[in-house]
Amino acid sequence: MKIAIATGTRADWGLLQPLASELRKRGAEILIMATHQHLMPGMGDTLSEIIADGFTPAATFPAAGTPPQIMAQAAAGAADALAGLQPDALIILGDRCEMLGVASAALLAGIPIVHIAGGTISEGAFDDSVRHAITKMATLHFPETPLSAERIIRMGENPATVITAGALGVENALRIPRMDRNELRDSLSGWDPGEDFLIVTLHAATLESGRHPLDVQEDMIRALSSLPDSVRFIATYPNSDIDPTPLIESLHAWQRRMPGRVKVVPSLGKRRYLSAAALSRGVVGNSSSALVETPSLGVGSLNIGERQKGREHGDAVIHAAADYDSIRSGVQRLLSTEFRRIAATAHNPYYRPGGTVDLMASAILSTPFSPFPQKRFFS
Repeated sequence: MKIAIATGTRADWGLLQPLASELRKRGAEILIMATHQHLMPGMGDTLSEIIADGFTPAATFPAAGTPPQIMAQAAAGAADALAGLQPDALIILGDRCEMLGVASAALLAGIPIVHIAGGTISEGAFDDSVRHAITKMATLHFPETPLSAERIIRMGENPATVITAGALGVENALRIPRMDRNELRDSLSGWDPGEDFLIVTLHAATLESGRHPLDVQEDMIRALSSLPDSVRFIATYPNSDIDPTPLIESLHAWQRRMPGRVKVVPSLGKRRYLSAAALSRGVVGNSSSALVETPSLGVGSLNIGERQKGREHGDAVIHAAADYDSIRSGVQRLLSTEFRRIAATAHNPYYRPGGTVDLMASAILSTPFSPFPQKRFFS
């Protein structure tokens, strides 16, 4: 079986790589289609991460600019790539605008879509609508939780095609060998995060009302900078839902003001991110990983603003409004002994016993994708 896998960012490839490896181990031909941030200079050279993981992309196509431009370029690039590759099915994870373009091209080319992490809610970004749109194009669904599976079925998808699989990121968090403190320090060019450090990742909340993402980030930086000098920060770049340049420049200005306490890294990569998060005092920002993966490391997170509004989470997650006072109060609770004790044992709703990758690989390889499956609205 020929399986194409679309990836546009460091985040989705980090989640998809174990599934790609498992499918290849079971005899599938894996065709990686890399686009968007993987091909953008200055975003961490993440195409090299795919190659380092043992996968030479079968197709690459740029997609940059505004979200509509990204979607359109991804659709055009994917159309050409799929015409040449002719896979039996295409795997797409999540909800980004470039994946909406890729999914549209696959649908109209008659290539079945396997969709991972559908049914989730994140009301503060247009990702929410993109995710649901891809669900309606897909043939096989792997929601992360029973509630997400229920939502997909309520959208008219046949329950036989909806398999609650847990989150790939949680399995990564539990399986991947982690760096120790010395290895992490060496990987950061000798910058020592110390014992008390936080991971910081703040993306633009594209549907959050009222404040520009740069203003929110500056409030976050002020709140974090007010913490005792012993607390240090590893900050990663935002994604490109809007032009990330002002946000990135703001992070580097923070590092220049506090070089001993702040380290800005375009991309930590999967293993280094999970290692750093596990060693940290917590994760701050609005990345989905802070709600999905981080709790399985026994570490708490502070979720800022409305980007993840509506997403399921456990007791290891604190929420703060997107303003200085709320963020400062939230991060103080995040660092408290009481909350760290809660986070260390909190239940993670995204964990599935028995193996997420194994379940997905078995279902994909046993699904008859050809001829192109007709769908009816399940009622």
